[in-house]
Amino acid sequence: MHQWMRKSGTIVNHFKSLLLVTNNLSSWRSYSFVKRCQFAASFAHNLPVADGDFINSSTHFCSRRFESVKAEKMANNVDDNQALELPEGKVKFTPKLRFISETADERECCYRVLDENGNRISSSNYVEVSKEVAIKMYTDMVTLQTMDTIFYEAQRQGRISFYLTAVGEEAINIASAAALTIDDIVFPQYREAGVLLWRGFTIQEFANQCFSNKADYGKGRQMPIHYGSNKHNYVTVASTVATQLPQAVGAAYSLKMEKQDACAIAYVGDGGTSEGDFHAALNFAAVTEAPVIFFCRNNGWAISTPTSDQFRSDGVVVKGRAYGVRSIRVDGNDALAVYSAVHAARDMAIREQRPILIEALTYRVGHHSTSDDSTKYRPVEEIEWWKMERDPVTRFRKWMENNSCWSDKAELEARNSARKQILHAIQEAEKVDKPPLADIFTDVYDSPPSHLCEQEKLLREAIKRHPQDYPSDVPL
Repeated sequence: MHQWMRKSGTIVNHFKSLLLVTNNLSSWRSYSFVKRCQFAASFAHNLPVADGDFINSSTHFCSRRFESVKAEKMANNVDDNQALELPEGKVKFTPKLRFISETADERECCYRVLDENGNRISSSNYVEVSKEVAIKMYTDMVTLQTMDTIFYEAQRQGRISFYLTAVGEEAINIASAAALTIDDIVFPQYREAGVLLWRGFTIQEFANQCFSNKADYGKGRQMPIHYGSNKHNYVTVASTVATQLPQAVGAAYSLKMEKQDACAIAYVGDGGTSEGDFHAALNFAAVTEAPVIFFCRNNGWAISTPTSDQFRSDGVVVKGRAYGVRSIRVDGNDALAVYSAVHAARDMAIREQRPILIEALTYRVGHHSTSDDSTKYRPVEEIEWWKMERDPVTRFRKWMENNSCWSDKAELEARNSARKQILHAIQEAEKVDKPPLADIFTDVYDSPPSHLCEQEKLLREAIKRHPQDYPSDVPL
């Protein structure tokens, strides 16, 4: 700002000198449109530019997107009806009255590496994973699966208030996380606990959050499964659907400005694509050329609303093209396909400075949450078929066994170990005290304002009058 203020006198003087050419206002009005445009172009060309990288930096908006149509071209091509020049490019004319079809002749294909039996499709191209990475991917999938089962049961026993599983979507969680680096910023929806697990969030930390104890980083102010960790570059989950998408674009743009070798990734369900934030985020990302990956888990259901009631398009993948976003559809139950797609997407996002949209086709085997009974709106047979025939954990295990990376003994050890860790973490989490009542009002203002002080006073008075209606394990 100081640089621009310092230059302002020069800019004004330059403008005055150019105005002398017109002699007076009336002569300026008599100028042709082309002459006026030439005058404006000359003025803009000769403007002094501030020192430093403020204007020339490649991290800012590309000038090509805002380049005005040249006045000379407009004047000379008035009778040329072959094409129309616009800031975003040339558009050809046609004498035919033709509407763009609402559907393509064929649906977009779905990228896959492994068949249902865990065998690699011979013609598939994919990113190789080492044996060590493959083993960690599978063990984390087993841990996530086991954690979901036990925490779900804990909610049913009344030990925690809420839970939400990723059953059927383990490959999406773990394989996508494996293809990222710790420097990449994750904006989850609420079914991505596996991404945090991969990054090193401990079972005990998961338990502390779900039990809302004093060790919970959110101090008990969030619902269970609304995880967050600064250490792991994992932005805290918000229940508001799709709000994380434009936030991810902003974070990605900041990474671009700072020339970081990293990207942002935002997860969203198929239901979230019906929110305005989804469309705003894709357009925002395309225009700013932000290195962000939009990862849509198309699992068929937005709570009880099927995808047939969400959109008439060919799923989500085709929506990217409308906004100028490169896209791919992938088998979400194929860990190698997910890993390869995210790995390639990350490389393109950072190297080419562009957003990428990934649609992963999968199925939500579990209920939406512990507040839902999905058998009320979909057949049990459908759920069981996906659970038995399309399980991503089983498919990846078969591939591991086919490549001599896994055995029955390793399977037994992994599942027993995961179960013991989770049960122990729950027992420890239940022993830890709850956060004090005062924490409800902290961490927003440096000094609590009067209205919050009044609210705290009223709450404490209400607890004294009706102690039986408030939890006894919350310190006052």
